Amino acid sequence: MDLEFTGEVWWWKGPAPHHFVRVPDEECGALESVSAAVSYGWGMIPVTAQIGGTRWTTSLWPKDGGYVVPLKAVVRAAERIEIADVVTVVLAVDI
Repeated sequence: MDLEFTGEVWWWKGPAPHHFVRVPDEECGALESVSAAVSYGWGMIPVTAQIGGTRWTTSLWPKDGGYVVPLKAVVRAAERIEIADVVTVVLAVDI
């Protein structure tokens, strides 16, 4: 399953601060339908993600009834991504 969407980068300052992009609600239904087959626990869904020319492996995190894509520091640096930037994310979920 491949998904492509655009979203705003935001920062969560919790105990383990991180940058994220929220997966739009329209895409979450498709992810939910395959989550039981691909999740390795806690609702995490392993994916290959891409922004610009940077591709990496990560897992979607369940949050508030949807999913978020964590953005690693190396990805943000390579693509010069800042908080509040709007980015296009391509996700590949291995089913």
